[in-house]
Amino acid sequence: MTAAVRRPTPLTLVSGGRAAGREAAIAQALSPGQPAAVILEGLADGNAILADLAEQVSPSPSFPLQLLRIAPGCLCCSGNLVLRVTLNRLLRHPPARLFVSLADASHIEQLRTWLTASPYDALLALQADIVVS
Repeated sequence: MTAAVRRPTPLTLVSGGRAAGREAAIAQALSPGQPAAVILEGLADGNAILADLAEQVSPSPSFPLQLLRIAPGCLCCSGNLVLRVTLNRLLRHPPARLFVSLADASHIEQLRTWLTASPYDALLALQADIVVS
């Protein structure tokens, strides 16, 4: 018996604009029938597009959507430990696609470097960023 080879989970970093704009961009990028997870940094601004979508589709096994929220703060500085724990838990049963929405993208290159280092280099495949204006 051969062990299954785990393919890296595609990860898209989403930055810029307001929280509602980032959530709308992620909602547009979701593929029907493809399990996805979204890590949102910061507080919702009252227009929780993804929360509404998750409530509609998560009961459906053909389109599960996991939403995880991390308190505001730079994910590569203050939030590194919280992000690491969140990613480790999420990647135990990896979704087909992962999005990370950044409230502040000032250190996005440092975050990208961290996500391409071990062990995440084997677990994640960084995709082109989505930048909301």
